[in-house]
Amino acid sequence: MIKLGRPVKDMSIEKDTDIEEIFSELQQSGGFESRNLAEGLDILSSMISDKKCLKFLSFVGAIVSTGLRGIIKDMIKNKWFDVVITTCGALDHDIARYYSNYNEGSFTFDDKQLAKQHIHRLGNILVPMKSYGPLIEEKVQSFLEEAYKEGKREISTAELSKIIGKHMGKNSFLYWAYKNDIPVIVPGIMDGAVGSQVWLFTQKHHDFHLNIIADSEILSELIFKAKKSGALMLGGGISKHHTLWWNQYREGLDYALYITTAQEFDGSLSGALVREAISWGKVTQKAKQSTIHAEVTTILPFLYAALLSKLKHNL
Repeated sequence: MIKLGRPVKDMSIEKDTDIEEIFSELQQSGGFESRNLAEGLDILSSMISDKKCLKFLSFVGAIVSTGLRGIIKDMIKNKWFDVVITTCGALDHDIARYYSNYNEGSFTFDDKQLAKQHIHRLGNILVPMKSYGPLIEEKVQSFLEEAYKEGKREISTAELSKIIGKHMGKNSFLYWAYKNDIPVIVPGIMDGAVGSQVWLFTQKHHDFHLNIIADSEILSELIFKAKKSGALMLGGGISKHHTLWWNQYREGLDYALYITTAQEFDGSLSGALVREAISWGKVTQKAKQSTIHAEVTTILPFLYAALLSKLKHNL
C-alpha cells in the first residue's frame, strides 16, 4: 500500500520573506521541480558544513562564458570545495574573459553574418574572435614559456591550471583555485584552445610533456584518504563522469547534487539521474542525493544566495 505524504501546502510569500523561507515554502509546496531545488539546498548545506567530507565541484566550460562565472569564482573563493573537475573550455573562457570581454547576443542572430564579422556565437553569448583564439594563444604560450624557463619539463592539468591561475586576477576562478590551493583537473584537456596550445608548445619544446596520469595521482590520494565525499555537478559530460568515476573507489559519494537539462531516455551520461549512479557504486545507497532538472544559469544564483544565508545561520 502506498503511504500518502503530507498535504500540499499553498505557498505564501510576502515582501519581507527572506530567501531561506522561500526555499522552505518550496519544500512544502509539493510542486514538481521546486521540491528538488529545496532538497538540493539541504544537501549542499549539509555537505559544505561536513568537515569530514571531501567536496567536489564539477562543471561544464560553457557556463564560464556567462555571468555565472562570478558564482563559480565565489564558491571557490569561499573554499566550499576541495577539488574542481571541469572541461578545457572553462580554462579557455576564464582566460579570455579576464583579459578581454564577451558580449550579450541572441540565440536568433544570423550565424553567417556573425562569421563575416569575425564573431563566434555560444548560445546567446557573443565571443569576438580576437577575444578568443589569438588571445588565448598569446597568453598560454607566454605562461608555458615562463614555466619552461623555470625548469618545468612535465606538468599535469592541475599544474597547468595553477600556472594559468597565477597570472590571473580576482575575477578569475582559476586565480582563486590557485590562491586557495584547490586542484583544478581537466580530464579532457585536449578538447579546447588551451589544450591545443600545450600541443603547439611541445612542437617547439620536444622535452616538454603533459602528464595526465599525474592528475590521477592527485585524485587517488584525495579519494583514498576521504572519510566521506560529496559533489555538486553542474551539467554532464566528462566533468560529471570523472567525478563519479573516481568516487566509486571509495564506494561512492555520500552527498550528490546534479543540475541538468538533459533527459535520461536516450541512455546518455548527461541525462542519467544521480540515483542511476547508485547501481554502479558511484553514489552510496544511503547518500543524500538529488537531481534538479533546470538550466544552471537560472537556478544556481538563487541556490547560492540561499546557501550563503543558511550556512551563515549554521555557524
